[in-house]
Amino acid sequence: MRILLNLDVDDLDRALAFYIAAFGLTPARRFGDDVVELLGADAPLYLLRKVAGSTGAGTTPRAYTRHWMPLHIDVVVDDLDVALAQALAAGAVQEGAIRDEAYGRIVQLADPFGHGWCLLAFSARGYDAIAT
Repeated sequence: MRILLNLDVDDLDRALAFYIAAFGLTPARRFGDDVVELLGADAPLYLLRKVAGSTGAGTTPRAYTRHWMPLHIDVVVDDLDVALAQALAAGAVQEGAIRDEAYGRIVQLADPFGHGWCLLAFSARGYDAIAT
């Protein structure tokens, strides 16, 4: 099984610039004018240009202000402070303080399109520190 991540954005060029600068992803293929494949993570990320107000799944119109969704993406990094500075410089918004947990250090972010992300630097034991 493979997982592909598809993320709706209203401005493909701005999204492309953000994800390259914030997370060091690399553009790969383009699919017409509305889709770009980004590589460099364990799963490819596809940016899909979708107009604000258009309807995707269900009946709720797309909005690109900060919103809740039942999925967020953790970006595992070696140095949380460096990764956070890079993401903020690219336009991410930090949501709350960096937290020290048994499994590592974590901080919540929002991208410029309202999607939630976390930066996570695992401790030496990682999730084994909390596994039951």
